[in-house]
Amino acid sequence: MSTPQSPFRGSVTLDGPSGTGKSSVARGVAARLGAAYLDTGAMYRAATVAVLDAGVDPADAEAVARTVAEAGIVVGTEAGTERVEVGGADVAARIRGAEVTRAVSAVSAVPAVRRQLVAQQRALVAGAEAVVVEGRDIGTVVLPDATLKVYLTAAPEVRAQRRAGQLGVTDAAEIAALAADLRRRDEYDSSRADSPLRPAEDAVVVDSSDLSQAQVVDRIVLLAETAVPAGERR
Repeated sequence: MSTPQSPFRGSVTLDGPSGTGKSSVARGVAARLGAAYLDTGAMYRAATVAVLDAGVDPADAEAVARTVAEAGIVVGTEAGTERVEVGGADVAARIRGAEVTRAVSAVSAVPAVRRQLVAQQRALVAGAEAVVVEGRDIGTVVLPDATLKVYLTAAPEVRAQRRAGQLGVTDAAEIAALAADLRRRDEYDSSRADSPLRPAEDAVVVDSSDLSQAQVVDRIVLLAETAVPAGERR
């Protein structure tokens, strides 16, 4: 875990639906705060890689849980480097692929998988003086006592345009399909019984529809630095 270089000490949780730019924003905030960084979504995607490679049906909860427990998932905590491994193999590129994206909601909805990965997430952040953690249930489940909780959102159409830009997609029909897929995943993640996607009661909701990434980072850094009483700063 890195040592904080700014006045901030504590934890920032950054939750929200897919396609809001959470990863880029969280990395930017962590870099500005000199904090450790954890992408919990990468952990669930790594678990999905393990399930797919094992030939397990994502709908078979018992087999999924067993496979993930034996997978050997490792995720790094440096904002400038993406480290994601399954059984010692680098899967950082694979976890962003379409096959994993289609299956990750089903895998991450398995309660035993969530319990296992939440315990791993808490262990990773336990020793950090400053940490930024992003995902879907960080402020509500993983770190309910976080210093600052942010729920990052944006209109589905905006999120689809951003995702299309990342993928190099320009066809209108394909962009519309991306928006439909985002809505489907929102509904799936928001309605699951275990740790549904929703803002924590004390979260600051930030709608990034009309904001640049830099503006979002600036706002969250300011919120983080003002969330810590002056007497508790370094």
